[in-house]
Amino acid sequence: MEWAGRWDVRRKRKRKKMAEEGQVIGCHSVESWKEQIQKGTDLKKLVVVDFTASWCGPCRVMAPILADIAKKMPHVMFLKVDVDELETVAKEWEVEAMPTFIFLKEGKLVEKIVGAKKDDLHAKVVEHAAALPASA
Repeated sequence: MEWAGRWDVRRKRKRKKMAEEGQVIGCHSVESWKEQIQKGTDLKKLVVVDFTASWCGPCRVMAPILADIAKKMPHVMFLKVDVDELETVAKEWEVEAMPTFIFLKEGKLVEKIVGAKKDDLHAKVVEHAAALPASA
């Protein structure tokens, strides 16, 4: 039992390290959402949020595309929110269709893309990431 606990701690550390190195971070609670948004704001990072749903076909198509962009742009924070899991967060950001991608700078909305528009998504991530201060 003790060994299993240590294994779990190692897996959590590895997941945290991966999240810090250009991965899409899943937010599964309102607390986790608030923590990640605050972290992005404090670090003055562009935060790109993918509002998704497990039953959404276009969302499943976009997931690996977003993951690929995240790997190439580790200076941008990428979050994923399941609208059925965090309904209050989805309502707060007026998400009405999936996938919806919102772009936040210092906690403020700067862009919103509705639909599985991979070229638009990539272009807007590049555009908004380029507009960040050099220290970000």
